[in-house]
Amino acid sequence: MSAPVQLPFEQPHPMRPAPLLRELQASGPIHAIRTAVGHPAWLVTGYEEVRQLLDDDRLGRAHREPERASRTGESAMFGGPLGDFDTERADHHRVRSLLQPHFSPKRMRALRGRVETLTASLLDDLDAAGSPADLHAALALPLPIAVICELLGVPFADRGQFRRWTQAAADTTDRARSEQGLAELFGYGQRLVARKRAEGDPDADVISRLAATDGVSDDEAAAMGMFLLFAGHETTVTAIGMGTLWLLATPGQWQTLVDDPSRIDAAVEEILRAPRLGGGGIPRYARTDLEIAGVHIRAGDLVLLDTGAANHDRAVFADPDRFDLVRPAVPHLTFGHGARYCVGAPLARIELQTVFAQLAARFPTLKLGCAVDELTFNRNVLAGGLTALPVTW
Repeated sequence: MSAPVQLPFEQPHPMRPAPLLRELQASGPIHAIRTAVGHPAWLVTGYEEVRQLLDDDRLGRAHREPERASRTGESAMFGGPLGDFDTERADHHRVRSLLQPHFSPKRMRALRGRVETLTASLLDDLDAAGSPADLHAALALPLPIAVICELLGVPFADRGQFRRWTQAAADTTDRARSEQGLAELFGYGQRLVARKRAEGDPDADVISRLAATDGVSDDEAAAMGMFLLFAGHETTVTAIGMGTLWLLATPGQWQTLVDDPSRIDAAVEEILRAPRLGGGGIPRYARTDLEIAGVHIRAGDLVLLDTGAANHDRAVFADPDRFDLVRPAVPHLTFGHGARYCVGAPLARIELQTVFAQLAARFPTLKLGCAVDELTFNRNVLAGGLTALPVTW
């Protein structure tokens, strides 16, 4: 019997799937593997299995013996177990019920106009500076930060320091750096909550509203606010950069969007489905013994739900590795499914729809400014993504 393969899988080309991952998928929907730090785990790659398990109460983020649990990496945020095993379900329900109202359809509709204004301003600056440009620095990075800052009530002027802390906290290879970044970020959140209380406007922004909610302590408001700050910009920064790359590097796709602006929603969903660097699956721990596709999983085992692989399951998506704006619609799993579906999904879609609609309208001749193999990526942080995206027009 051969030894389990180990993450991360070698991916020679950023826009092509890891060959070993495709070999595993062809052999079945679940696989015994080793994580990047050498711990045993199960990798689930089948669409139907991942979809069902995302909403299965037999899996969770907590572990009864966290010090003995397998880890995915050295990140203090997502490298190992989180939460209290005995109260996890109630705690998750409570936090979700506290956050959900701040991302309601009504609030998101009200925010769309502001996202459009911020995007237009950044594109004005891009146009004025002229070609060539770095689209990562000019658009992909500043827009999600500006939007989440306005929504939460975080000063945009602080973006340099909290960006450094979120990058450190997300480090998957350096535990000390990750823990320090997380501590700095939480301390910043505590100071911000204290400032909001002193300002005395309980409805000014999300952090102010959380701090004014009965039963929510200052530390809890700070923790939720900083989690939203991290999650609300890191993944969208990556999606804008990689989405632009997919559109420009795949023959005919940018022109398809330029010629037919009504394809914007389809373009965004395909960008969200398309494979990206990083990850290895969403970590879950088995709360009890269970079977997945005929494989026995023991209580306490680490189970990685690979939504990226599931989004490229040949049984569900025709020619799944092709980036195609006219692909028949099938729900992807990028935002999860069921009770843990991402509360920020509506905001991410608004930002991506706005960015690519305006970018295609204003820069129809946009092109990559270098070969794809010359691009560099953040490989040691959770969200991954480009470090720069040279473009011309």
